[in-house]
Amino acid sequence: MNAAFVTLVTNEDYALGALALARSLRLSNPRHRLVVMTTRTDVDLDSLQKAGCEIRPVEAIPVSDEFARRHARSALHAAAPYTKGTKPKFHSPLDNFCKLRLWEYEEFDRVVFLDADTVVVRNIEKLFRYPEFAAAPNLYETLNDMHRLNSGVFVAEPSRRTFDSMMASLDVPGKFWRRTDQTFLESFFPDWHGLPYVFNALQYIYFHLPDLWRWESIRVIHYQYEKPWEENHPRTQQLQPLIDLWHTILDGKPIPAKLDPLTITR
Repeated sequence: MNAAFVTLVTNEDYALGALALARSLRLSNPRHRLVVMTTRTDVDLDSLQKAGCEIRPVEAIPVSDEFARRHARSALHAAAPYTKGTKPKFHSPLDNFCKLRLWEYEEFDRVVFLDADTVVVRNIEKLFRYPEFAAAPNLYETLNDMHRLNSGVFVAEPSRRTFDSMMASLDVPGKFWRRTDQTFLESFFPDWHGLPYVFNALQYIYFHLPDLWRWESIRVIHYQYEKPWEENHPRTQQLQPLIDLWHTILDGKPIPAKLDPLTITR
């Protein structure tokens, strides 16, 4: 099987995030390549190339002006505000749709997409044996979140035919994708296969659901909402061990053998 990991870089912050992801994969999954889709050529991509990444420039998804206005940052955050955490200032919702471009990579039988704000702490090669479309639940606060997928990690089978079908379904009059690509993918693949949450352990599990923070089982950590490279963000105290972990990986140091769940009262 010809398979690859894929991520997306749309700004300088995510270039840094992708570098930590690349270094985590080198430690945990050295056999497979990491393809970095990027919409930008004016950010530091040299470090990613030196880390062994394959850089592929991609065009933004073509959408109507009306669609772009509905999904611009100010409009989307007003219509569907983020109330559980804070999105960084560089968050641009329309950029999220660019990850759909990976379905054009027909040279791969299967890809595992990883957001640039993830790190991989154990081998995840088994994901390449999952069918399309497979994703973990959006589990970060309560078990009620289990019915929704999170698009930070997913398994796909590239196909131009699928991509064209996506484009026909994406930009329709009046359609609002509340959580951009995540809501779209959930709609496009209504019978999506559920991955174990450990393949996309959202960082809020660490303090909201500490009983599920089983370090020996966790495979991927996803820094949703606040990013570990942001200084003094609102969750810094609660997430400090995970922030330290991210910096450890970025610095090329070994992944720690143990990272206990938060035990202080929130």
